[in-house]
Amino acid sequence: MSQTSVLVTGACGEIGQALVQALAARGGYHIVTTDLLPLPDAIRPLSAEHVQGDLVYRVKQFYDYNFDIIFHLAASLSSKAEVATEEAHRINVEGTMQLLMLAAYKSERRGKAVRFLFPSSIAAYGFDSLEQKRKAGRVKEDEYNTPHTMYGCNKLYCEKLGLYYSRYYAQRHLDPNPPVMCDFRALRFPGLISAYTVPSGGTSDYGPEMLHHAAQGCPYACFVREDTKISFMAMPDAIKAILMLIDAPREKLTRTVYNVDAFSLTAGEFRERARRAFPAAQITFEPNPRRQGIVDSWPEALDDSAARRDWGWQPDYDVDRFFEEYFLPAIRKRYRTPNRMSKE
Repeated sequence: MSQTSVLVTGACGEIGQALVQALAARGGYHIVTTDLLPLPDAIRPLSAEHVQGDLVYRVKQFYDYNFDIIFHLAASLSSKAEVATEEAHRINVEGTMQLLMLAAYKSERRGKAVRFLFPSSIAAYGFDSLEQKRKAGRVKEDEYNTPHTMYGCNKLYCEKLGLYYSRYYAQRHLDPNPPVMCDFRALRFPGLISAYTVPSGGTSDYGPEMLHHAAQGCPYACFVREDTKISFMAMPDAIKAILMLIDAPREKLTRTVYNVDAFSLTAGEFRERARRAFPAAQITFEPNPRRQGIVDSWPEALDDSAARRDWGWQPDYDVDRFFEEYFLPAIRKRYRTPNRMSKE
């Protein structure tokens, strides 16, 4: 029985680890991983081969492989990208372009489209004021595409690069008998929360950071205001969305970039949930102007009606199920804290 050959970049990250585990559980995949770091013990046995090093300089060796799917998860995230903008552009844009060129070349040579999954972000949006953000409500894919961060600019540009390499590369769509091009698909994710990996300092990590600190009995100073509100999603739903989109027949898709959404919370509501679960939690608000400005530019909610219509998307975890069935049981087990959540 033949296996589907896949490449997972950024395999050591939160999404990467969860995706590798999901692919292995499905079966039928030959999984090649790559990251700057060695693979964690949890996923090391699941990878047929791990290529460690800087992706920008490693892509050339992947021309010897015949991948059916590329999951390109490697990125320099929002907070870090604002500090090291040139490095972020190199990693986020140059790494993506090199892989898209690989996918385009292999698609033409094999006569079969390489599917390319790219995780984009709410950072691709940008509001000029809180009033504009609150008035906008649920934002569609083609609205407010004016990112305020290097990370958001990188993501939006890479979405356009994906469209180019999958439809217009060298204007080959104008040929009478155009060659096969790669099949690029992107998801604009809200803030993602994993119950099994520790937050890594992303700009949307204030919610999970708050809960991790509360579970450990450590004080936490939240870096955004209490009324700050954006959209979030449980990691299992993010993996579900990735697999649903990559499996969807191309003819069913009306877009190359899709929003997906789950639930929205304010930072104050995160604190309420933390205190309900861990009554001794010490949580204060000390907004950092730079990080606050970034989060204020992101939508409160995403309109994911296109994903629901085209490929049947819907999240499994609403806000209550996220806390009660997914996140809180996992971090209690992690830190061995008692179940003291009050019943409503």
